[in-house]
Amino acid sequence: MGSGTWSTDVYDAADRYRRATGTSAFAYSDSGARTVHKALDPKGVAARESRDSDEHPNSVAIAVLFDVTGSMGSVPRVLQQKLPQLLGLLLRKGYVKDPQILFGAIGDATCDRVPLQVGQFESDNRLDEDLGRFVLEGGGGGQMTESYELAMYFMARRTSIDCFEKRGRRGYLFIIGDEQAYQRVKPAEVEKVIGDRLAEPIGLRAIVDEVRRTYDTYYILPAGSSYAGNATILDFWRDLLGQNVIALDDLDAVCETIALTVGLGEDTIDLDEGLADLQEVGSGAAESVGKALARIGSGRAPVATGSTPSDLADPVSVERL
Repeated sequence: MGSGTWSTDVYDAADRYRRATGTSAFAYSDSGARTVHKALDPKGVAARESRDSDEHPNSVAIAVLFDVTGSMGSVPRVLQQKLPQLLGLLLRKGYVKDPQILFGAIGDATCDRVPLQVGQFESDNRLDEDLGRFVLEGGGGGQMTESYELAMYFMARRTSIDCFEKRGRRGYLFIIGDEQAYQRVKPAEVEKVIGDRLAEPIGLRAIVDEVRRTYDTYYILPAGSSYAGNATILDFWRDLLGQNVIALDDLDAVCETIALTVGLGEDTIDLDEGLADLQEVGSGAAESVGKALARIGSGRAPVATGSTPSDLADPVSVERL
């Protein structure tokens, strides 16, 4: 996947049509749907692929997975509204030449009807279409825990990305949430939701290490969520991801934060340049993004495809690969 080119004009035309007809950008969910859309169903998927092509010869895989339980259900609506900002910064400012973006949604496999939804890696306006197909269930288990580990399992074992496989350079994975992961990937949940059969559970740290072989992985805890700023949540994720945990004091700044994090990782900007770009495009998010990314380093170096989890044992000192 990943063909085509993003057009803000196409996005604006679709937005005007929805407004004129009173159609929701999330028509599938707002119609009352409570089953996963077939285009986003992870069960039986061989792989979600980010591939090079003549049109996009240097693809960079960027996955954005968001918790849609409880107060986090507003996140995809913000993402949908800010898509032009995200793609504009990545493309027009030259942060990444050939970005391919995948959106996914995370729930709770212990109780939700739709615990995992995963789109395709896309380069064009099908991104907007994928967002519109998500079920914003708003459930969750109420235990300060959701099935992030199940989503990381899918990303580790059911995605295939050329930036890593051909060039030994990791993609980007952003998890936007406000709770902890469960401590293990459970075989029964994997079989029910994804279709794989596991002989035994996989520990949380093991699946984090596995996904980080392929993706530079970040956790974003935004304002407006149930546990925004919660020290327990932040410490939980910092123990797993080190400096790649981003506490964001403005939910509306999520897209800008993702764009600048990628620009820093690609070493196409430094933080000051990125913040200046935000001001240039009229974004009011510069202050929030600057505070959120103050601890994130920059720089990108190749990684051998044979890297082991022990190579990534100290996430604070890991250079962008």
